[in-house]
Amino acid sequence: MAKWLSAEWMDEYARMAQSQPSRPGATATIQYEIVDGPDGNVFYYWTVEDGKLLECKLGELDEPEVVLTQNWEDAKSIQKGDLDATAAFMQGKIKVTGNMGKLMALLPITTSEEYRDLQAAITAITEF
Repeated sequence: MAKWLSAEWMDEYARMAQSQPSRPGATATIQYEIVDGPDGNVFYYWTVEDGKLLECKLGELDEPEVVLTQNWEDAKSIQKGDLDATAAFMQGKIKVTGNMGKLMALLPITTSEEYRDLQAAITAITEF
């Protein structure tokens, strides 16, 4: 088990995500800002190229194409599968800044059965 949002968890997520199919055009750098956590804020980022996760690391990018900001409890609910990310966005629980076109190009990934299976597998090895 890896503690959610730890460096070990990021490494395991990146490893497990290698099974995802290519999706040409689904390319972006995404900064995640998880705020109001028990130990403060957590910043991590993804680099996605044609649907493949190249990087999943703690830290901040100098110039991310998309920034997603959400509070700790909502982010945890999304990861556990208790809150749909699209619904959270529509409810204003996820704040988005940056290139919306890049974010929309990722929808075929996040709405796929393969991605749902990945999220379930990740959640199964996660200590919340």
